[in-house]
Amino acid sequence: MIPRVRAPELPQNYSWLNTERPLSIKQLRGRVVILDFWTYCCINCLHVLPDLKYLEQKYKDSLTVIGVHSAKFDNEQETENIRQAILRYDIEHPVLVDKGFRVWQEYAVRAWPTLMVIDPKGYVIGYVSGEGNRDKLDQLITQVIQEHQGAINFQQLSLTLEKQRQPLITPLAFPGKVLATPTGLFVADSGHHRIVVSDFNGEILHLIGNGKSGLTDGNFQEAQFSAPQGMAFDNENQILYVADTENHAVRRVDIQQQTVETIAGTGEQSRNIQPHTGAGLEAALNSPWDLVKVGNSLYIAMAGIHQIWQMDLPSGVVKTYAGTGAEGCFDGSLTESVFAQPSGITTNKQELYIADSEISSIRGVGLVEPQQVRTVCGSGGLFGFGDVDGQGENVRLQHCLGVEYFQNYLWVADTYNHKIKLVSPHTGNCQTILGDGSAGLQNGQGKNTRFFEPSGLSAIDSYLYISDTNNHLIRRVDLRTLEVTTMQFNGLCAPDVCIPNNF
Repeated sequence: MIPRVRAPELPQNYSWLNTERPLSIKQLRGRVVILDFWTYCCINCLHVLPDLKYLEQKYKDSLTVIGVHSAKFDNEQETENIRQAILRYDIEHPVLVDKGFRVWQEYAVRAWPTLMVIDPKGYVIGYVSGEGNRDKLDQLITQVIQEHQGAINFQQLSLTLEKQRQPLITPLAFPGKVLATPTGLFVADSGHHRIVVSDFNGEILHLIGNGKSGLTDGNFQEAQFSAPQGMAFDNENQILYVADTENHAVRRVDIQQQTVETIAGTGEQSRNIQPHTGAGLEAALNSPWDLVKVGNSLYIAMAGIHQIWQMDLPSGVVKTYAGTGAEGCFDGSLTESVFAQPSGITTNKQELYIADSEISSIRGVGLVEPQQVRTVCGSGGLFGFGDVDGQGENVRLQHCLGVEYFQNYLWVADTYNHKIKLVSPHTGNCQTILGDGSAGLQNGQGKNTRFFEPSGLSAIDSYLYISDTNNHLIRRVDLRTLEVTTMQFNGLCAPDVCIPNNF
């Protein structure tokens, strides 16, 4: 028989979010408790959130979920940044900021995410690591409730959520990516589950999606997305392709017909990392995060399974292009290569360039023979991050999410350093161009500017456009002077705040 272990008490003097006061294991006696050890950069941790929401709803009178945020990256240790992640991912359970990995160590956790289950008497009775464990947890909770009949505390906790304190009523909400094209500016208004299209003066041309999370095809007013991210545009045919991240789908938007249709993905998350080839609409995808179009092919940064995929647009066939599905950094052939949550993609038509976020590196992926994968700059290690300019493997970035090839250079959104950097794809030289490294909102010139977790960027003519994600803004940079300004979108508002005009 496995000896029962009493659950270590939770620190009361640490920061807590989504609750007025700290919670304790003792106070929660009579309830089943799940401690979710997570860090907000981690795609696997994000995949667990819908499972937890399902369980919280199903057992709302007997289960308490507490997120224990044990930060991987330096930037994730800041309480305000964790609060923003709670708002972005609509987390509705209490979250403890696990300073210095104290709770992680007391519970002997080894990996993100880990879900620790505590019975109504305050004993740890099991844990699961990784994602895809909803059914296992469901069965365990049912079993525990049956074993403790008569001892369950059915009184619901009263919580004060961060979204009640700080409602998202800004015109944009956590915009993930931006795309500048001759037709205009496309903004993935991720937190509002829609695409905003404007001209370069901020006049709204189209709102694509009704602002509610869902997977619905149809006209611009009917269509629904779920936290869309990267986009690619076929200017000749006026077709926009969208990585519909939380729907695990790729969508095709016809600007002239004003329609949205799904062209890849089933709406279900794939858990298969084996090489895949098949019809797009029959293929389960896994958190597609960014797109780039080369000829008749769409290349997909498949963040959830650490791979690059290719979609042949005429036939609708999707296939694995590069990456084994393991998480890490390994250069070499397409089939041997290993990535870590690729979240940005761009190209010079000879190579794809990838913002490989969990290893804080920029990778090159060959499109022409010999089709090799290489690391352009960054350490290539899962814990090799920082903020160091320089050359090749000496460069340190921190969870870079965006990359844009423009005029022979790569612009990089060094997200957790709150900076924009310029990288030579040939030499691997990396230099900070914008941002002083502090999170904030400051216009100005060059390094005398501030951003808050910028995640996407796109250049056209003499301007660079930046998704300043946690500031809920699009910033514009004049590349001739490095002057940074903030774009204003005329008449744009949050979906629930005002009724939009029919653009």
